[in-house]
Amino acid sequence: MRWSRFILLQCLILVVIGGIIYMHKDRVIVSKKPPSSIAQWYKPENKRHVWLHTMFKLRREMQAVKFYSSIKDAEHLEKWANQLNEHYLEIAEMVPEWEKKLDKAAMTRLQEVVKNNHFQDVPNALDDLRESCDVCHTDYRAITAIMYRTGDFSAMETSPSVAVGSHMEELSEQVNQIKIASEDGMTDIALSSLDELRNGITVLGKTCSNCHEKEAVVYPGETINNTIASLQNNLKVGTLKDQGRDLGTLAVLACAKCHGTHRLAYDIRQAHWADPNWLTLLKH
Repeated sequence: MRWSRFILLQCLILVVIGGIIYMHKDRVIVSKKPPSSIAQWYKPENKRHVWLHTMFKLRREMQAVKFYSSIKDAEHLEKWANQLNEHYLEIAEMVPEWEKKLDKAAMTRLQEVVKNNHFQDVPNALDDLRESCDVCHTDYRAITAIMYRTGDFSAMETSPSVAVGSHMEELSEQVNQIKIASEDGMTDIALSSLDELRNGITVLGKTCSNCHEKEAVVYPGETINNTIASLQNNLKVGTLKDQGRDLGTLAVLACAKCHGTHRLAYDIRQAHWADPNWLTLLKH
């Protein structure tokens, strides 16, 4: 009798947990983190994105194998199949945790049909091999790119003790202050806020060279500077419509355009780098 009650209690607990999960299914996104050992094949731990280039090699080699099998060129087919075998098995050396994900049997079958010049069997063998690639890509490709190919701005400063995030907040306040003062006819305040915004944008632009090393002036650039000049003039003599148009253009060029590339990816990166504790998990 006691065992039946115990089993019944366990079943009830499972039902409750399952019900809670089902109730929140539309609020949760499940993603798998790649093993931490993959970090050594990406910047900044490595000088190059070695893992990424290994993936490029595999894709190119698979294409070459398919091509040379279609024209029955045995010599080049064997060359590219050997390279594909080498770099495919290299995955286990680079990230040992993923060795079990490799379909070594599929690779062996591919090598056999290539060796025996069974050209007609190569496409099917490639498809079997590609399935193992697709399984990992489905689970890890997007999250790996977010975690290891997105810029980390958390420690970046525009000046000593001023983090990029804090500087960005000031720029946002200045944009809104221009809008508020413009609508309320406070031209002097709008112009002084624009001067502060111009200076802040210039200071921010100096941090861009940390990544964009080979480009002369990445930000603010001529288009942004021309828009600031137009807005300055319209704040003095233009209509509210002219002022609003210039300010909106400036916000897109100086803020939204870069945010679309960097901020969204960075925010997602930070969310996945953080290790949630039990309180965070329960809250969600």
